Amino acid sequence: MIWYPYEQLKTMKDPYKVVDAKGVYLYTEDNKMIDSVSSWWSNIYGYKNERLNESIINQVNKFSHVMLGGITHEPVETLSNKLKEFLPGDLDYPFFSDSGSVAVEVALKMALQFYMNKGEEDRTMILALNHAYHGDTFKTMEVGDDEDYHFVLKAYGKSKYVVHIPTEIDALEDAFDKYGDKLNSFIVEPLLQGAGGMRMYDISFLERARELCDEYNVLLIFDEVATGFGRTGNRFVADLVLPDIICLGKALTGGYIGHAATVANKKVFDAFYDDDPTHALMHGPTFMANPLACSVAISGIEIFEEENFMEKIKRIEEIQREEMAGFTHPKIEEVRVMGGCVCIEVKDEKDIRGFQEFAYKRGVFARPFIKYIYSMVPYVISEDELRKVMRTMKEWFER
Repeated sequence: MIWYPYEQLKTMKDPYKVVDAKGVYLYTEDNKMIDSVSSWWSNIYGYKNERLNESIINQVNKFSHVMLGGITHEPVETLSNKLKEFLPGDLDYPFFSDSGSVAVEVALKMALQFYMNKGEEDRTMILALNHAYHGDTFKTMEVGDDEDYHFVLKAYGKSKYVVHIPTEIDALEDAFDKYGDKLNSFIVEPLLQGAGGMRMYDISFLERARELCDEYNVLLIFDEVATGFGRTGNRFVADLVLPDIICLGKALTGGYIGHAATVANKKVFDAFYDDDPTHALMHGPTFMANPLACSVAISGIEIFEEENFMEKIKRIEEIQREEMAGFTHPKIEEVRVMGGCVCIEVKDEKDIRGFQEFAYKRGVFARPFIKYIYSMVPYVISEDELRKVMRTMKEWFER
């Protein structure tokens, strides 16, 4: 039996079996549906994108994988240079891995060792946000704040190394005042907290965080696995406030294949670049810098730039705001829109039960969770297709 994610297998309904996909559509044997969640927010260029397909096919015909240990190859060198040009500031030093969770694990490990290498052995604590989600591996669960993972608290107790705060400047300042000399990093999903409920907050919080990190000599980590590549309406939130480390994944390969990058600035990198072998970053996923993933990521970035995807995202946001303007219902707590994300939060989670099947019958694939009906559409969606997604979300409450 397949072990499906986030499901009680004994009681789960049968999943939809996809037999084909093209553009924004997923095809089952009996239905055609718009993928309103972009395969967990990753497939931004659509399915069967000819240019992305070609990049993988060309690389397959050369070689599909070689380890990065003691070996290099053109796709990883080209992608590294591309990211250096593409990312803001001096975020120039990428460490590649195979998933967003691992990218965050590497960032947290990097931040801790940064201070160990400098002899500052008391900086063992991490500041994080309430309702944070950074992945499903153990350290990412620890810095996350997802109730589904609180079984870990029952087993091991509350971590003495992680402090969680709300996205309020007073709480931020209090945390730095209390723990600043013990912190090695502050990690955030910038502006948009995904799996924690599509929670949105103001850039002023991050601007103040940057000031405090500088004042207290703490590394600022942006987990842009979900928010990067335009999802917040910004290319990267790092374009507005520059972190010391940024984590990328999901849309990095256009949703084609698992790949991620933890990209550090020069200050962080220099703490590892040393004659002392113990100062090296001792991490190495087997499939890091996979040539297929690097090749498709290169093509994806080129598409993003050459086809002006930021303008597409701007138009997506305009349509979403237009469709959701003034929309309310007694069962709805709040409607939120930011960039390429729309979220309807209901007051009671029972009020979204059945929405997935409702949407499926109307030609939309959706994956609501807890109290949230949301969309994060592929950027190649047409205006009519986008309005269909928005209206399906609204029609659920208008039955």
